[in-house]
Formats: sequence, C-alpha cells, structure tokens
Amino acid sequence: MEASVLIRPARKSDCPQMLELVKELAVYERAPDEVTVSLQHFEESGFGAQPVYWSYVAEHEGRLIGFALYYIRYSTWKGQRMYLEDIIVTESWRGKGIGTRLMEALIGEAKERDFSAIVWQVLEWNEPAIKFYERYRARFDNEWINVAIDV
Repeated sequence: MEASVLIRPARKSDCPQMLELVKELAVYERAPDEVTVSLQHFEESGFGAQPVYWSYVAEHEGRLIGFALYYIRYSTWKGQRMYLEDIIVTESWRGKGIGTRLMEALIGEAKERDFSAIVWQVLEWNEPAIKFYERYRARFDNEWINVAIDV
C-alpha cells in the first residue's frame, strides 16, 4: 500500500487538506484551539508572490495523508538551515513508512539547496516522534529555552 502513496511538492489546491491535518496534529498535541490561521493566510504564505514556507505532501488516491512543511532559517554561525515546522501523518497511516518518505524528501531538498542542517522542535512527551527522529541520529538540545512574544 505504501507504494501507492505519492510524495510530491505541495500545491495551493492542497491547502484545505493540509489545514485539516494541522488541526488533527493540534488535537494530538493537546492544543486543539491553538490553530487560528485562516485558509487564505495559509495559502498566501505558501503560494503567494513571496512564499515563506514550502511543503511536501503524501497523497493516496487523491487524498492527503500527510505532509512536511519547512521554511528557511538563517544562523549567523552556520548559514541557511531548513526549519521543519511540522511533519504530520494522519493517524490511520502512521507506522507505514510515510513519515520516513517525507523525511527523506526533506533531506534530499536540504542537500540540493545546500542548507547546513535541518532543525526542528519536538514536544518532550511525544515519544513516538522522538523515537522516529532518533533513527536519523538527531541531536537533542536541552540547553536552549523556547521564547516567543505574541504581537
């Protein structure tokens, strides 16, 4: 069944299904009311005149079952880096290699674009995600504290 899944760059027409998956992730991460982005903003941000994110989707029989969304982050020490904002696979498709295929697409993109690394965050209680990332020999950094200002 995994062979029938297509991994491809996202298109603007994918945005409604991508937002459905974002909401599914928010429920999983115990924050269902935190998704406040509008479809219009989501579309414009990824597919407008000046996109700020890019994405790969996993498609099965015309339906999105997962996606990985990234943007470019700049490090004054290391240069351009891929920041993985989300990698999402719908619950019924987890454990079937879809996340691996999405991650491999990201790694290929990062190499092709000559990024110095792929960086991301993971919730400390999300053991399945942590185990997935450990397979890639990811380094976990407990030294830095997340900081944000709502504006």
